Amino acid sequence: MVSHMKTTIHIPDSLFNEARKVANQEKTTLKALVEEGLRKVVAEHQDRKPEGFKLRQAAFKGQGLQPHLAGVTWDQILDLSYEGRGG
Repeated sequence: MVSHMKTTIHIPDSLFNEARKVANQEKTTLKALVEEGLRKVVAEHQDRKPEGFKLRQAAFKGQGLQPHLAGVTWDQILDLSYEGRGG
């Protein structure tokens, strides 16, 4: 079952008059034109919706994790990365 919302919108008189002319020419209602227009705008916005965050490719050529770091915790790796840089 489709529910409907009754609402009030304020549009300029000139736009209202043009829309009524179009509705008469198309043998439809102003309500149908407004609904069609809103559906088009919503669809356009959905098409332009950002895909979300994409992490750029930042891989380095290398051998991966060094054997002497196997089993080391991230805290230990952090400590090693700052080793000899003050204290």
